Amino acid sequence: MASRLPLFAAALWWGSLTAVGFMVVPMLFAHLPTPAMAGRMAARLFSAQTWVSVACGAALLLVLKQNVAEAGVDTERKAIIIVVAGLLLALLVEFAVAPRIVARQDLRLWHGVGTVLYALQWLCAAALLWRLGGGKRG
Repeated sequence: MASRLPLFAAALWWGSLTAVGFMVVPMLFAHLPTPAMAGRMAARLFSAQTWVSVACGAALLLVLKQNVAEAGVDTERKAIIIVVAGLLLALLVEFAVAPRIVARQDLRLWHGVGTVLYALQWLCAAALLWRLGGGKRG
C-alpha cells in the first residue's frame, strides 16, 4: 500500500489540475451569467487547487525522500526535482500572479503568465505520474 502512495498522490495532483484548469474553469465562464462572477469563482478554485498541489507535493516529497534513504541510492532524485519544480510553480501562481490578477494589474499579461505557469505545473505532474506509473525511468 505504502509503495503505491506516490503514484496515488501524483494521480490526484495531475487529475485535479486537469479537472480544474481544463474543464471546471472553462465551464464557469461558459455558464455563469457574467465574466466577473466566473472570475471570482475561478480564483477560489485555483487557490484551492494550489493547496491540493501543496498537499500532494508534500506527501510525495516525504515518501520519495524516505525511498532514497532506504535504498541508499538516489534513484528518486529526478522525481524529487520534478515535485519541487511543480510546487514552486503552484506557489508562484498563488502568491505572485494571483494577487496581480485580483488587483486587475495588467490583466492580459498576468493571465498569460498564470496560464503558462499552470501549464508547466500540469506538465510536471504529468511527467511525475508517467515516471511513477512505469514510464521511462531514465
